[in-house]
Amino acid sequence: MASRTVAKDIITLRGSAAIVSEFFGYAANSILYNRGVYPEESFAKVKKYGLPMLLTQDEGVKSFISNLTAQLSEWLEAGKLQRVVMVIMSKAANEVLERWNFSIETDSDVVEKGVSREKSDREIMREIQAIMRQIASSITYLPCLDEPCVFDVLAYTDTDVPVPFTWIESDPKLIANPQMVKLHSFDTKIHKVDTLVSYKNDEWDEQ
Repeated sequence: MASRTVAKDIITLRGSAAIVSEFFGYAANSILYNRGVYPEESFAKVKKYGLPMLLTQDEGVKSFISNLTAQLSEWLEAGKLQRVVMVIMSKAANEVLERWNFSIETDSDVVEKGVSREKSDREIMREIQAIMRQIASSITYLPCLDEPCVFDVLAYTDTDVPVPFTWIESDPKLIANPQMVKLHSFDTKIHKVDTLVSYKNDEWDEQ
């Protein structure tokens, strides 16, 4: 029994990349659902991280997120991914309303020397749970999105990474004078993910 427990707690670079990329997939679905980017009826409930989670049933979005997580996993395993940003924009004006920013720190020793790290699976799940709960409660601290919206995902990689043919170079889609809310982070001991959401400051708030 003891050896089985130890084996479960060993985190490899590939295993960590899988945990983090899978997190991004579920986080993206949760943001799209909780921010009302797609209709409620287009999501189905599943259980993940010990929580009820919602996954899109829209085939186009499912394919986009699946391809996204596969590419992120590849970059994470190579130690080349610095940040992922999910951007929510107004459909009519293409104005950026929210930026969900996930910053990634990678243990360079693991990438360069192939060593592993140790951390309880349960502890990682608890940390991810805390972020997912904050995303689910985002309606309590973010302005209501009362117009049709679209989303995009930006990936910040090391400069020596070639741009995949399904991706294009992009501007950072920043928000002028944004309000910011820092969310929880999680750490696999190989990849640490810090989460921050910035959003457009309603003009009437400043008057």
